[in-house]
Amino acid sequence: MSTESIPVPTAAKAVPPGAAEKRSAPEILTGSGAILRSLEYLGITDVFGLPGGAIMPFYDELMSSTAIRHILVRHEQGAGHAAEGYASATGKIGVAIATSGPGATNLVTAIADAYMDSVPLLAITGQVFSTLMGSDAFQEVDIVGITMPITKHSFLVTRPEDVPATIAAAYHIATTGRPGPVLVDVTKDAQQLSAPFIWPPKVDLPGYRPVTKAHGKQIQAAAQMLAEAKRPVFYVGGGVVRAKASPELLKLAELVGAPVVTTLMARGAFPDSNKLNLGMPGMHGTVPAVLAIQESDLLISLGARFDDRVTGKPSEFAPDAKVVHVDIDPAEISKIRTADVPIVGDAKDVIADLTVAFAQATKTTVSDLTEWWVRLDKLREQFPLGYDEPDDGLLSPQYVIERIGQLTGPEAIYASGVGQHQMWAAQFIKYERPNSWLNSGGAGTMGYGVPAAMGAKVAEPERTVWAIDGDGCFQMTNQELATCTINNIPIKVAIINNSSLGMVRQWQTLFYDGRHSFTDLNTGHDTVMIPDFVKMADAYGALGIRVTKKEEVDAAIKLANATNDRPVVVDFIVSRDSMVWPMVPQGVGNSSVQYARDHAPEWDEE
Repeated sequence: MSTESIPVPTAAKAVPPGAAEKRSAPEILTGSGAILRSLEYLGITDVFGLPGGAIMPFYDELMSSTAIRHILVRHEQGAGHAAEGYASATGKIGVAIATSGPGATNLVTAIADAYMDSVPLLAITGQVFSTLMGSDAFQEVDIVGITMPITKHSFLVTRPEDVPATIAAAYHIATTGRPGPVLVDVTKDAQQLSAPFIWPPKVDLPGYRPVTKAHGKQIQAAAQMLAEAKRPVFYVGGGVVRAKASPELLKLAELVGAPVVTTLMARGAFPDSNKLNLGMPGMHGTVPAVLAIQESDLLISLGARFDDRVTGKPSEFAPDAKVVHVDIDPAEISKIRTADVPIVGDAKDVIADLTVAFAQATKTTVSDLTEWWVRLDKLREQFPLGYDEPDDGLLSPQYVIERIGQLTGPEAIYASGVGQHQMWAAQFIKYERPNSWLNSGGAGTMGYGVPAAMGAKVAEPERTVWAIDGDGCFQMTNQELATCTINNIPIKVAIINNSSLGMVRQWQTLFYDGRHSFTDLNTGHDTVMIPDFVKMADAYGALGIRVTKKEEVDAAIKLANATNDRPVVVDFIVSRDSMVWPMVPQGVGNSSVQYARDHAPEWDEE
């Protein structure tokens, strides 16, 4: 049985009833008032949402709050992604609010996204009156049933007295163990009726017992294997970021002297400037990172889940390596690749313990990694990350993104959409700290970038926040520019405009004999731009800039960085023929990585 205390953060504006015996009797609140009070007790200061009929009682209460800032979005999906961006930039929980029916279902994509990427998210939805449930009432949808597979848990509240304990439990589940989304669906009558507000001093959830401290013998076994390995690799996943374990990772990696690879979700978990960092592994990873894993004799997997975009064909992934798999979620251990040493625990604690154990193990066993680094440095020299200039006279997208990173710096936050621009942003911006790179890794959600950047800017208003988006992604959620303008959230948006669905087009070029079916978007390469993104930016009250020449790139980025009284949209017109390299084609082993199309082997999709 899990029994956890729920502290009242100092950020809370109220004191729980009964605390220090200051109240002799519980306060009587409506259910909607109880939702608001619960959020205040938990220290929530910002929420994203859009009102509707079934959640209206709560919005009536929220209007009077001085502790919580509500950001009115233009679409509920924007609320969900903004809450994700808020959480991913800070490590705190993000909160999204919607009404019943379509309001709730519009949150589903963001909830699924948060589930795949282990983002702590609290989704609060209104539901029709409990007496109408099951009757196909207006805007009735079983959102608890819909979201059960894509949340850590989904609650239905039909009584006002159940609100405080449910919100406390939802917060606890979302933020402990492997973080993730939790949904709380509250019927309209539960919001309107009143009951004593009793804040639970503890959360008691039978069956929910996340393990954070690993078994000592497993730590010792992993340390001994690491001490004996001749070709070890630290395979670092997003779990290290979620666990706030970057300082511990840096200490361990430098003690061992082994190479580090950081997955798409872990960019920034280990500084790119550190000589041990080989870059990103996987389908579009660096050649040194990909081949280091393939040639390794020991993989120390830290908070990574052996995703197919990293492993390629699983049976050919790191064929000679033993595996130490560290994850807080026991369901991930040996799911794809059998672990020789399985370790269930919080990455921060496990890495710290492993550092101590390795130092002890090396008193009797010391493996020389010199030969291994000779091989890796040769790969670095032979296959540096680079790109060719387009031959159509248009901008190189890699150059544009590289300059954004260089001129803005590592203290900024970069949120991307999904597609080619996402991979280029992961490759060509240098990340020196965790929580500086936000993207949709597992779900691959187009439209994530702008609202996630908005949420990150709300959470970290002093940081520069760039949304690096594609012309396809941008058109899915660009309505949130209105939210940004009205609420003084001055994000910067770089549209990497190749006038097409770029990643789909790349696959059509490579796998479908260049038959580019239904991927042209007509946004930048034609006489008529539909839409004209500069005019659109102006219509939303943002600064719009179009860049078509290389010599204009730096000036546009500097102007965007200097403009903080409104959002900025920079429409970079780039070559549609630019491709993401390196690439491991789907369905083949990672040893088939090619650096450019000229070196591409024959392959078949699986």
